[in-house]
Amino acid sequence: MKYENTKKAVFIDRPNRFIANIALSGGVEACHIKNTGRLGELLLPGADMIVQQRDQKTRRTKYDLIAVYKNARLVNVDSQAPNRVFAEWLRGGGLFRNLTLLRPECRFGNSRLDFYIEADGRRIFVETKGVTLEDGGVALFPDAPTERGKRHLNELISCVKKGFSAYAVFIVQMKGVRYFAPNAHTHAAFAKTLKEASEAGVRIIALDCDVCHNSLEISDFVDVRLNP
Repeated sequence: MKYENTKKAVFIDRPNRFIANIALSGGVEACHIKNTGRLGELLLPGADMIVQQRDQKTRRTKYDLIAVYKNARLVNVDSQAPNRVFAEWLRGGGLFRNLTLLRPECRFGNSRLDFYIEADGRRIFVETKGVTLEDGGVALFPDAPTERGKRHLNELISCVKKGFSAYAVFIVQMKGVRYFAPNAHTHAAFAKTLKEASEAGVRIIALDCDVCHNSLEISDFVDVRLNP
């Protein structure tokens, strides 16, 4: 996926979960944060970042936060991006050989899962999660407790019990990690449920991304370790 009108900026502070103050072109601007996660290891005073200029008159801010540099690594933090790049990857031949239907936002049980897919003679539900947290080369999810994410995993288990295939897909929004693992320190119940989902037949996969200042693209599979 491509971003237009991107610019370099510097993070100043985050007065609330949706807004960052940034230094840009000699002045200070408010920037919309398209991610409700903590991002505590990324949004540090003085951090270099990439923003997208958006000039719609109805907006409160002129800019959206797209990516943040963590040392030399550029991490995409756009929470809307994982579904878009995953759909692009599928349409380009990723994961399945014969994709015949790709339907976003499909209800199953008490949840709305990200995709319903028909491919390779199977009926498949997929839930994707964007991963922006990295520690010691390990990509971790979640960066904050997520009861919603845990509920999605239980719905995927129900999908398998009712004869569907099911995937939990973790889109690692960076390159160069060693492996992916559930963040049991932050949310032990999510980590436990992810392991239960795997044992129930839900496929757990992680994919890293090539991140540039104006693009994001799925690159390759990342090793998944449920008991790191």
